[in-house]
Amino acid sequence: MIAFPPPRMVRANGVALALHEAGAENRASGAAPVVLLHGFPEIAYSWRRQAPALAAAGRWVLAPDQRGYGGSDAPEPVEAYAIEALTADMIGLLDSVGAERAVWVGHDWGGLVAWELARRFPERTAGVVGLNTPYLPRPPEDPVAMLRERFGATHYIVWFQHRALPELIFQADLRRSFRFFLRRTDAHTGAGDTRRSTAVLANALDFLHPRREHQLLSPEELEVYVEAYRRSGFRGPVNWYRNLSGNWARSRDLPDHVGRPALMITAELDPFLPPQLSEGMEQFVPDLERASLPDCGHWTQQENPEEVNSILLDWLDRRFPLGAGAETA
Repeated sequence: MIAFPPPRMVRANGVALALHEAGAENRASGAAPVVLLHGFPEIAYSWRRQAPALAAAGRWVLAPDQRGYGGSDAPEPVEAYAIEALTADMIGLLDSVGAERAVWVGHDWGGLVAWELARRFPERTAGVVGLNTPYLPRPPEDPVAMLRERFGATHYIVWFQHRALPELIFQADLRRSFRFFLRRTDAHTGAGDTRRSTAVLANALDFLHPRREHQLLSPEELEVYVEAYRRSGFRGPVNWYRNLSGNWARSRDLPDHVGRPALMITAELDPFLPPQLSEGMEQFVPDLERASLPDCGHWTQQENPEEVNSILLDWLDRRFPLGAGAETA
């Protein structure tokens, strides 16, 4: 089982966050810390193959359990998971460790937080990496309403708007839930049919009987997730989705622009965030580089860790070289 740094608790934006830190001895390099932001339904442990590798290459790495996840605080109110709170948590995290700016690396929901940090707090952003998650301009309509109109009430994000039901189902059998969620995607079950891949009812059989051949986690890794969610539950993580409409409504006056160095990594077989979603990003993110992982599904850093590490380190070394004392590229 891969060793992952144990957490320490830090205060940020009024909540306690469980922070896993690697390469603290590398702070003297002068480069900005690399902050790894996980998605749903993950925890900082999803970066277990990146944090040690980046630290060994001379990087200072911070991987928090975000608000509502793992060892971090999980406030009850739905509104506590608005994007303003999620981004403020990360700024508070930088303050707590004495860092001025960061390279934000985000996967899934963590990618959305990373892009929002770069947009809302450019002065605290050295660079940003979207892993699967592209920068998306503000849609013309409420995104939940758009998903309901296009995919119907069984789309998972629409279904997540139901209060209490999703978390009750997921928490009933945590091992089954994570065998279902964290599984490999192949060419036969991949991004070809987005409607089916994202529909709750269409995936009910896979949820009840996850296929053994698609399992991504070892039994020991599975238990890490099970224990984390036994503590935190799913209410906080699902509440992130319940703020999508409110986040959209309050973003009307924000600029659709990210002016920092950026990297977009897409995965060929991701049914939730397919590569085509990233088309046209250069209009909003002018300093953008791209990389693509073939034959890879949604859980990119866990499915293809060596490739992700290589891409990240190549970009970091070129744009934020160690020893240069520069946090901007």
